[in-house]
Amino acid sequence: MDYNRIREKLSILADAAKYDVSCASSGSNRKNNSGGLGNSTGMGICHSYTEDGRCVSLLKILLTNHCIFDCAYCVTRKSNDIPRAAFKIQEVVDLTINFYRRNYIEGLFLSSGIFKSADHTMERLIAVARKLRLEENFNGYIHLKSIPGASDELMYEAGLYADRLSVNIEIPTISGLKLLAPDKRHEDFIQPMNKVKNEIIRYKDEVKANRHTPKYAPAGQSTQMIVGATGESDRDIMYSATHYYRNYGMKRVYYSGYIPVASDDRLPALGSQVPLVRENRLYQADWLLRFYGFSVKELLDEQKPFLDTDIDPKLSWALRNMHLFPVNVNTADKQLLARVPGIGIKGVHTILKARKHRALTWDHLSRFQLALNRAKYFITCASPDVYHRDREAGNLKELILHQSRSKYRHLHANQLSLFN
Repeated sequence: MDYNRIREKLSILADAAKYDVSCASSGSNRKNNSGGLGNSTGMGICHSYTEDGRCVSLLKILLTNHCIFDCAYCVTRKSNDIPRAAFKIQEVVDLTINFYRRNYIEGLFLSSGIFKSADHTMERLIAVARKLRLEENFNGYIHLKSIPGASDELMYEAGLYADRLSVNIEIPTISGLKLLAPDKRHEDFIQPMNKVKNEIIRYKDEVKANRHTPKYAPAGQSTQMIVGATGESDRDIMYSATHYYRNYGMKRVYYSGYIPVASDDRLPALGSQVPLVRENRLYQADWLLRFYGFSVKELLDEQKPFLDTDIDPKLSWALRNMHLFPVNVNTADKQLLARVPGIGIKGVHTILKARKHRALTWDHLSRFQLALNRAKYFITCASPDVYHRDREAGNLKELILHQSRSKYRHLHANQLSLFN
């Protein structure tokens, strides 16, 4: 094995993979004092989560950054003058096994540019996973990117070896995709999504009758949308996300702020990167839709198509619906408690459990995992103290922002937790 060439490929293809946020990435500073291959792996290590919630470190790379398409928003588009590289199938297998044995990683996140055809590329991705599973007896986590337009037969085989499959929808709307990637068809993204969804449903039905049925993509499927490359509003993006959750059984939709990589009249100007806070607000809204019972129309409408950047979506909704507050934590139902700013799902369960035994006071609530600096203006309890009296929404917003101590306050984001 030519270690210098492998190291060069790893540098190129790990860097190219960083634009895919379908697993949250963070660098690794592991050092190999003997000067071995491990010194160059920092940018290729990322973190993801298994179906049961465990955090795992993954080798995150592209099989190749050669691509037959010329999507305006993509750094690996065929017209971009960048260093190109491609791993051999066995090279990826060897890297994965060697990194695993050194305890650098627990799994593999493998994507690829599209070369020759969708099926040819998907076959090579599957070949890596098959070798790892059958020849190396590798039982670690494998996340494979589904190639748009790949055949149903290949998508079925991919799910037998991968824990999670994902195909990036890339641009949230069909019109945006036609503008920036005219060579791609929206149907080519939908086909593999639909196949994976149907196979997961079939597996769940068959395993009830035969527990030895081979597992199929046990961690489900996900997708990613690029935010800010075209003119879609947050409202457009959230309606698209809701569509994929509802119709394709997505485990997660990821939002990636567009980083300008080329000068193009169809794209934002170079240097105009999407603010990180916009990504964060979309993730918070996504969390509210999936776990808190909100609908898109409650958070955004034609008059308000973008999420606030200075306050989180739940607080924004509450300030627009002050007629529903305050709520009494000792009597309010679960759904309404979950809509109180500063009270997360875990906090709701704690309140419901505790109030069976006593009338809750501010002293009790201060011991729970609640953000009372916000919640206290929207609730009452058994204590006589009241914080909401005669508070206008505008004044209350300023008061809460003034009391914020978040390190992100300078970015106008006083709540960056995904859980409240």
